[in-house]
Amino acid sequence: MRCSEKYEILSVIDSEKSGLDAGEVLDDTPNGIPICADLAGAIALAGHVPDFLIFGMAPSSGMLSYSERRVMLEAIGLGMNIVNGLHEFLNDDPEFAAAAETHNVTILDVRRPHEKKNLRMFSGRIAQVTCPRVAVLGTDSAIGKRTTATILVRSLNDRGIKAVFIGTGQTALIQGARYGVALDAIPCQFCSGEIEATVVEVFRAEHPDVIIIEGQGALSHPAYLSSTFILRGSQPDAFILQHAPARQCLSDFPDLPMPTPAAEINLIQTFADAKVIGLTINHEHMTDAEVSAAITLYELELGVPTTDALTRSPSRLVDMVLSAFPGLER
Repeated sequence: MRCSEKYEILSVIDSEKSGLDAGEVLDDTPNGIPICADLAGAIALAGHVPDFLIFGMAPSSGMLSYSERRVMLEAIGLGMNIVNGLHEFLNDDPEFAAAAETHNVTILDVRRPHEKKNLRMFSGRIAQVTCPRVAVLGTDSAIGKRTTATILVRSLNDRGIKAVFIGTGQTALIQGARYGVALDAIPCQFCSGEIEATVVEVFRAEHPDVIIIEGQGALSHPAYLSSTFILRGSQPDAFILQHAPARQCLSDFPDLPMPTPAAEINLIQTFADAKVIGLTINHEHMTDAEVSAAITLYELELGVPTTDALTRSPSRLVDMVLSAFPGLER
């Protein structure tokens, strides 16, 4: 909704929030994208059959439910192309493959990696990259790392500092990230190498002033450890940490408590040769006054600048990077 560069979003299908505006649900600000109860309602509202149905959910299993499967097949039957971000590759499913061929549509399995013979292992070429590299990490999954990284990249470029974004998950690729890999779908032997190779590719092709790398999961997370490979493969010079103060437990694991920012920072700085240059807040379930109080509290506790990328000026994010790398401003 916020950051799509590749698709014009006509509507969202969500039976629990139908009738609302997507912007109001996300940011309390209307964006003109309606939420519909089902596919038929979305098509009726558009006045035509849209070109694509994007499956934008991310269940922990990475698989389609029966009801979701029916909706996707219905869309194919109507001539809609499918953008699939799941671990379940629909082109390998005989029913989906046959339906796509019958109705002459394309299924994009965004998470499908290259064949193993074309995957790259870590080589040490990351040492050739001389511009600063900043990773946006988090204390949990689905906490806003990608959104913060996207806002930071836009804001740096607005200031005349050439920043290039590297996506590491399916959503960034769906939104139109020019560089990136769906890291959690790559065999672990090649994860560090694929990240390294992508950073080197960006450096050689774009000649950026700074590279911003999207984190995945959390280094402390027992299930989502992709940030391990991001830190080893890209070898960032600094990181920004995203945290949700009101979140009591990990998003997919209600019995596991959230780590504190201080504990996560200590873990990252022990694991990688990088320094924290800022903390960013996910304001879910928080009032604006609570966000302000949290910013003050964390700045005192951690001694690093803190902000909310969505409700505060993006210049605060830029200042984090410029304070750490003052040469960029010149």
